[in-house]
Parts: sequence; C-alpha cells; structure tokens
Amino acid sequence: MLIDGKELKILRSESEIQNRVKEIAEELNTQFGDEEVYIICVLKGSIMFTVDLIKHLKMPVRTEFIRLASYGHDFTSSGKVKAVDISLPDLNNKNAVIVEDIIDTGRTAKFLVDFINMNFKVKNLVFCSLMDKKCKRETDIQPDIYGFEIDDKFLVGYGLDYKGYYRNLTYIGYVDV
Repeated sequence: MLIDGKELKILRSESEIQNRVKEIAEELNTQFGDEEVYIICVLKGSIMFTVDLIKHLKMPVRTEFIRLASYGHDFTSSGKVKAVDISLPDLNNKNAVIVEDIIDTGRTAKFLVDFINMNFKVKNLVFCSLMDKKCKRETDIQPDIYGFEIDDKFLVGYGLDYKGYYRNLTYIGYVDV
C-alpha cells in the first residue's frame, strides 16, 4: 500500500497489538480492582484502542469521549493543541484513565492532564497511551502505562490516520518521511 507515494510498512501486527492491549487491561484490572473507572477516550485516534481495551476490563466502566487535535493534515504535529470538545462529567473523587493513541511531543497529554487536574480532584488519574514516541518529547510528561515505545516514525492504522484515512487498518504501519 502507498500513502502519498510512500510505501506503508507494518510496525505492529494485529496480534501484537491485541496481546499488548490485554496486558494493559490486566495492569488496570490489578490497579483498580472492582472500583469504578472513567475511561476518557481521546478521539479520534484512540477509538479502536479504547474499544478493545474496555472489552478486557473487569471493573465497572464509564466511557467518556473528548476531541483534541494537533496534527491537522500533515506528517508532523502542528505544535498547537486544539480542544475541539472537552466536555467531561464530574470527575471529583473518581478514578479516571486517559486513553490516547500516541504520545510524542507530550503537548496534548500535558494539556489534557493539566485540564483535568485544574478542574477536578480525581481520586486516581492514569495516562495510558498505546504508542510512546519518547524521542520526540518536548514536555516532562510520561504515560503511566504504554503499549509500545517507537522511534520517530509517522504511523497510520488502528485508529491513527493520515488526512482522515487508514484508521480502519487492523495493524499499525509507518511511512518514512
């Protein structure tokens, strides 16, 4: 498959992703036991990860969806976080898990963690990202749980897109840019 004339290569297969998602769910099951948890899915990229993750959670789960944007239609982050829809219920004294597709510069993650901490006194806040691109970090924020550490690659598939396409791939691929 080609994306803008560049070959799409597989980085993580569907089975690798699903195995790691189950492991992450077990970490959360151990951490929270039977306590209620609010899962905060950062749309649009995290939708597939969130759906697969909550299938394996054993505690009572409430799922919330927010939309933030930082990529636009390019291969790199714009450097600006846009809060498209950040409506959340009362999270005071609640357990919350932010589910993100990828953390790279950390700006979006920092924005969201700061927003929640400024507006709520959560019982526990866990930041969970499927992909961790530590080599691009520009903030001091780190995910509490992550699926895979990756190099500086532009990813598509399993919720990650390029110009709105390729989210439906069951694997994660990359193109050299």
